[in-house]
Amino acid sequence: MTILRYIRLAERIFLVTIFLAMVALFFGNILARELGGTFASKFAWVEEVVRFMNVFLVFLALGMALEQGRHVGINTFRDRFPNRIRKNVLKLIDATGFFVSLYLSWLGIHLAIFVLNSGQRSPTLNLPIGWIYLAPVIGFALLALRFGLSFWNIINRFEIQEADETSETR
Repeated sequence: MTILRYIRLAERIFLVTIFLAMVALFFGNILARELGGTFASKFAWVEEVVRFMNVFLVFLALGMALEQGRHVGINTFRDRFPNRIRKNVLKLIDATGFFVSLYLSWLGIHLAIFVLNSGQRSPTLNLPIGWIYLAPVIGFALLALRFGLSFWNIINRFEIQEADETSETR
């Protein structure tokens, strides 16, 4: 198994686990509110946990969504180019995405450190709020990885998009 397969597997396991935990927590919270009476106040932390989990879910899915061709893009203009020019445009898109994603990850590191040093804590859980800022750091790093792999033709994210488009037109 290659390293990329391990990363994909870890992403899928983590994302599915987060999503199922969110569903279970919300379901338990609804039951506690409907059936628990005053007992429901002990579950006030659930909404904050689920909110934090949702942030991680969104950012950690960035790389996987890009690799599977699920990011929003305007491809009608780019697809009108001749094949040779189109390949250069796709390389430019991947290079730009790679550098922008790395830059956003770098900014996220500095923002997370700043917030952690500020001492700000979450209201219900009393956890350092700076930890939530690690979600974009990791997410944009995974996105940069996918842009880089696409640039070096290790993955072909554009081929996936083209296959989806032809199946939609049928």
